Amino acid sequence: MLAFLFKVWGLARPYRARLFIGVATGILSGLLSPLLIGTIMFVYGAVFPSANTVATGRLPMKVPGFVQDWFGSVRAGLESGLHAHPSAVFMLIAAIPCVMFLRGVSGYLNVYFLQWTASRTIADLRTRLFAHLLNLSAGFYTQNSSGQLISRVIADTQALQTILSNATSVIIRDPVTLIGILGFLFYQQPRLTLISLVALPVCVIPIAIFSRKVRRNSRQMQAQSAELTQIMSEAFTGHRIVKAYNLEGIAAEKFRSTARRIVGHYMRNIRAMEIPGPLIEFFGSCGVAFVLLYLINHAQAGPNPTDFLQLVGSIFAMYQPLKNLTRLQNQIVQARAASERAFALLATESTVPEPLQPRLLRAESADIQFDQVEFAYGDKLALHHINLSIKSGQLVALVGASGSGKTTLSNLLLRFYDPRRGVVRIGGVDIREFTTRDLRNQIAVVTQETVLFNDTIGQNIELGRPGASQEEIRAAARHAHAHAFISEKPEGYDTVIGEKGVMLSGGQRQRLAIARAVLRNAPILILDEATNALDTESERAVQTALDELMKGRTTLCIAHRLSTILHADLIVVMDQGRIVETGRHDELIARGGVYQKLYELQFRD
Repeated sequence: MLAFLFKVWGLARPYRARLFIGVATGILSGLLSPLLIGTIMFVYGAVFPSANTVATGRLPMKVPGFVQDWFGSVRAGLESGLHAHPSAVFMLIAAIPCVMFLRGVSGYLNVYFLQWTASRTIADLRTRLFAHLLNLSAGFYTQNSSGQLISRVIADTQALQTILSNATSVIIRDPVTLIGILGFLFYQQPRLTLISLVALPVCVIPIAIFSRKVRRNSRQMQAQSAELTQIMSEAFTGHRIVKAYNLEGIAAEKFRSTARRIVGHYMRNIRAMEIPGPLIEFFGSCGVAFVLLYLINHAQAGPNPTDFLQLVGSIFAMYQPLKNLTRLQNQIVQARAASERAFALLATESTVPEPLQPRLLRAESADIQFDQVEFAYGDKLALHHINLSIKSGQLVALVGASGSGKTTLSNLLLRFYDPRRGVVRIGGVDIREFTTRDLRNQIAVVTQETVLFNDTIGQNIELGRPGASQEEIRAAARHAHAHAFISEKPEGYDTVIGEKGVMLSGGQRQRLAIARAVLRNAPILILDEATNALDTESERAVQTALDELMKGRTTLCIAHRLSTILHADLIVVMDQGRIVETGRHDELIARGGVYQKLYELQFRD
């Protein structure tokens, strides 16, 4: 538990000034609660004195000597007539709302500063988590769904915000309140206070039992919440398939059953968190009953009615802080269970580490070599002893059946993964000696599945080189043969294209991706089946744009349509993770091997 609390403190440390102000005002608010009780008794004893206080001029409660002396002088003045001393009466009575006002202000400041600290701390944590996830390798995303990751960043961290705001105020203010009230009671009625607290230690048993239940249910609830997010993400992303196959009912029922399981875990948590409160009140009332039994058997030890009411009222005033602290225990347990997943993400290390002393990459005019490269997805070997040399400025095409390892080879060049054996070199230097940022800055990518964002056309093109001017963006669009259709849009380059570019056709989306690659102006280009999903007319326009893009660049082109790579400088034929043939188109056709069969099958169709 202490380790968890130290982690939370580490997150809030940048805002420690406001955190300490919140803690200080919480302590003040806690001290003012017993002071309010004492003030009420003080004022009551002054304005409505009992027979013994009239005779003695002393307070019916234990207070320091200087307070007794001040009270005696005020008492003497009041005895001569309340109307003769209205200012003294006003000062006495005004003490109650003044203390209450101070208590309210300190409570407000306590909550405000702790909520301020909590909200910013959680925003920082979510930013750290998001940035950390973006820097993890591609292999991490193949093992974790997007819905689960979103749930960890948003839902799991929300429990920590509760700890930093509500729980922190409780852990500071309420213990001070309890200690203050107990100190006040022991100072006034030590014996009766001790008797009234005999039953309270029994409360520890249900608190311990229900805390374990909260921990177990919280873990299950967070897992179910992640599943719920995943269901929504899949349904929204694949809405076309959901509608086409009439799967709305199935998706809704899956969502409903998961949501019901979450409700079940949540209600079990509510029971576990709320049952200790009534138990504390019950055992507290048992303590009052023990006091009455004691007074019945020891009548001579009985206090006057005012003192007894003060004792009972103070005991009942302790209930709310005790219940808050019980809930705090359960909240900490709940937050600990939820945040374990968030902290586990932060502790996850990338399988593609950055070099300690990186070298500067100069990819222009540099050759690319794959030297004895092997790679596996888990236990399945995807590449076997790949040896390939790509000369600077060459267009090298990778062809072969699906699953033959073509895309994996390009992913290794981008260093989405590191090879299990062998080396990938650019300019004779292992790419692991460059930072991934430097490496990817010098590679442009155009894929079959074009990734566009719910933003304007101009902003989507600008992603190729953030900070580019409007003239450069428009020039890139012209090179990609995209300027014409962009100009036809009512808002031109400021047109918002929707999620994944849903407002555009397939050919238009692909030309925006090409414009983005043109703007990047990188010396190395990767084309991953960039025209495979297009119709003939769109393919012709996109291919023209690609031909312009490839000029003067080292290009690695993955293609299923062999008609697009007939002019390639080198064609690499892959089969089951191995290179089985290499050469130009005419050479491979004359050889009569795997490529010649692929060519005949495709053009026969």
